[in-house]
Amino acid sequence: MTMRTHLLSTGLAALAALMLSTVAHAVLGGAASTVQEDRINMKAAVPATSTKLNYTIHEMTLPSGTTVREYIAGDKVFAVAWRGRNMPDLKQLMGSYFDTYTSEAHANHNGHTHVAIDHPEFVMHAAGHMRSFAGSAYIPGMLPEGVKADDIH
Repeated sequence: MTMRTHLLSTGLAALAALMLSTVAHAVLGGAASTVQEDRINMKAAVPATSTKLNYTIHEMTLPSGTTVREYIAGDKVFAVAWRGRNMPDLKQLMGSYFDTYTSEAHANHNGHTHVAIDHPEFVMHAAGHMRSFAGSAYIPGMLPEGVKADDIH
């Protein structure tokens, strides 16, 4: 076995192990107890935490400079928002709602870079172009009392 073949085999084995491993992270609608794991998975700077009314915001800055906010009430993530030069891993942030996002975005694609999904169980608005992306997603039924959609940014 040549050195090149050995390195290729080792690299493929490592990639397979990463793909098969399960990663826990805070996701829209999920438990808030795993925000720290989310930060590690996204390689984000230590999150800043601020408390508003009856919810908490965990803000993380990714290596790309993109800022991600996770809005938490009780022990649940009721909203996420992002802004920056690069898109964050939306599959990681939105969990099971990611499938709704991808199907809606694909079905309603008209050449624009704006996505608007307004369902009773899931709302998402996102826009962007090269080096400037922003968006938010939330679960209307989980919004704490007194919190409006405009508070999520």
